[in-house]
Amino acid sequence: MQSREQIRNIAIIAHVDHGKTTLVDKLLQQSGIFRDHETLQERAMDSNDLERERGITILAKNTAITYKDYLINIVDTPGHADFGGEVERIMKMVDGVLLIVDAYEGCMPQTKFVLRKALEQNLTPTVVVNKIDRPAARPTEVIDEVLDLFIELGASDEQLEFPVVYASALNGTSSLDPEKQDETMQAMYETIIEHIPSPKEKIDEPLQFLVTLMDYNEYLGRIAVGRVNRGVIRQGQSVTVINREGQKKTARIEKLFGFQGLKRIEIEEAGAGDIIAIAGIKDINIGETIADPQNPEALPVLKIDEPTLQMTFLVNNSPFAGREGKWVTSRRLRDRLFKELETDVSLRVDETDSPDAYIVSGRGELHLGILIENMRREGYELQVSKPEVIVREIDGKRMEPIEHLLIDLPEESMGAVMESLGSRKAEMVNMINNGSGQVRLEFLIPARGLIGYGTYFLTLTKGYGIMNHSFDSYGPVAAGQVGGRHEGVLVSSESGSSTLYGILSVEDRGTLFLEPGAEIYEGMIVGEHTRDNDIVVNICKEKQLTNVRSATKDDTVKMKTPRSFSLEQALEYLNEDEYCEITPKSIRMRKKILNKSERERAEKQRKSAMQS
Repeated sequence: MQSREQIRNIAIIAHVDHGKTTLVDKLLQQSGIFRDHETLQERAMDSNDLERERGITILAKNTAITYKDYLINIVDTPGHADFGGEVERIMKMVDGVLLIVDAYEGCMPQTKFVLRKALEQNLTPTVVVNKIDRPAARPTEVIDEVLDLFIELGASDEQLEFPVVYASALNGTSSLDPEKQDETMQAMYETIIEHIPSPKEKIDEPLQFLVTLMDYNEYLGRIAVGRVNRGVIRQGQSVTVINREGQKKTARIEKLFGFQGLKRIEIEEAGAGDIIAIAGIKDINIGETIADPQNPEALPVLKIDEPTLQMTFLVNNSPFAGREGKWVTSRRLRDRLFKELETDVSLRVDETDSPDAYIVSGRGELHLGILIENMRREGYELQVSKPEVIVREIDGKRMEPIEHLLIDLPEESMGAVMESLGSRKAEMVNMINNGSGQVRLEFLIPARGLIGYGTYFLTLTKGYGIMNHSFDSYGPVAAGQVGGRHEGVLVSSESGSSTLYGILSVEDRGTLFLEPGAEIYEGMIVGEHTRDNDIVVNICKEKQLTNVRSATKDDTVKMKTPRSFSLEQALEYLNEDEYCEITPKSIRMRKKILNKSERERAEKQRKSAMQS
């Protein structure tokens, strides 16, 4: 067993795209644990398909490297606030953090979010100014920004004495001097060993181990990952598992694994301060304690921030139900959602009066969008409603989530963006114009106002704007309409296949979402109206052929390019009376009530109910 003095447990935290995963790649490559013939895939820690496609980290992952005689356990965490449940748990596993900040962008909303979590746990910080090779890098100002952020978050005097490493993760270089770079990551390794404390837990006390992450393996079943908080754990040992409610059961440790690079290696025993994986305990869950049977003491239950957004997940009941998916029944949908709860502690699933509908609550649109995308790839068919913020009652007042919004955009787009945010009840708190033609704006805005704003924002800034936001606090519910779609939609009156003639006949009414030949059904949304009301159209109609030849003959007609939607864009686009139908092959938007006359009747009843 490694000496406790030679162990370092660190988490890497940063805003999205500031280079966490790339930095871990270079630390792994230069540590010498890979043989010459072994190649390390780029962004090796992002093993999930969705992570590789989107270039973001969704799930926290751990690795370990050996430098000189030291074992450095590294945990790579997500940067998005939507995956805050992962970040919070990781802080329980480590003694220090590497806070990575972009040398040009400086502190961003998620930098603040992840750093707050680290300081709350009283962890020792080290600051890494990454992308130092960027032409517009401004390391001195960025360090000042970081210091201001530490003070704002109430850091202790010891935490304010943080060391700074300047690095270019992409080039694999680092140094303690912003003016020049050494060709290796040695400055980073040395700083970690010198400044991050070794574990302080006692090895000679009764065993305690907190399950922080979950993994699954076909052969071993459920694998619990976490840190030994005290004592020693051995293969074959009998232990007591204490769940979140305090109930106890006896279990046996079948296998123990340590980490080396990207591999798990089987070990015989581990002691206080080690980060390990345990196999062989059925039904184990995140937040449970594995303890000594003679002295079973539970560790404090993990505190997780509450969800702020909810959606209804339903069984697909459209006319095309069951055509493209493998799993379509209510029982399958329920099992899959409850299975997700085992590994995602920030998710909530509530059953409703209907056996075909479930209310799923999460930390944001991205959080729920990733779950839907994963289910879709696994072969599930489902429908979801428009995302809604969760309003809470605090001290007798109705309160809604408020987001801290940070926008970088060209100066010429500023007026249009400020006007659009004003109508969404946003309040400006800061504006920085450094004279380069780029402006940074900071707002506090109700989370409702951000639903559906992303696509509109890109249009306003011609694609040059960058928008980031994270949860700030709960505030009084803003009066009136906040956000939402202002345009009506074109709704199909027929079922069949769309035709070029049918599409061209309604093109002047709005923007179409479909190509000719697409299969559609009555009540499906086929386009966006130019005005604020919905209209019913027939894009299946065919041109009547006659035997009279036209003197002018048809001129060659050109159809406008239809507008396509990603999953997140479709979820943002929905209104209260609409569903998004999701299958492994298609994303369709539809009205909840498909028949036109039934929709009109329901709308009349709704209006009369409101008047009475």
